[in-house]
Amino acid sequence: QVQLVESGGGLVQAGGSLRLSCVASGDNPSRPAMGWFRQAPGKERQFVAAITWSGDSTHYADSVKGRFTISRDNAKNTVYLQMNNLKPEDTAVYYCAADNLSILSLWSTRRVQITYWGQGTQVTVSS
Repeated sequence: QVQLVESGGGLVQAGGSLRLSCVASGDNPSRPAMGWFRQAPGKERQFVAAITWSGDSTHYADSVKGRFTISRDNAKNTVYLQMNNLKPEDTAVYYCAADNLSILSLWSTRRVQITYWGQGTQVTVSS
């Protein structure tokens, strides 16, 4: 089992920045890829970004490319999402995710099955 705990959400004005963190704990001998999804009220959960265990490969949703950066520090069991130039349409609950699915392009497919989820952290961007 893997437990994921997110932090760093909050209220920010459009054009501002936030950094989300997700700490992983538990007993898992595998080396999972990790990522972020988000869900706005009344909408389906949407892929945001993913990163391999080694950190040498990343994948982003088109809507966040050039604004968001995913990174990880395996010594701290932590994955980060740096969000810059935030827009009101980025408002959502952001969820950390972990899975052994190392083909990151599959993370953004509609029917992807992710094994582990965090509880989510709210990000609100005001206009």
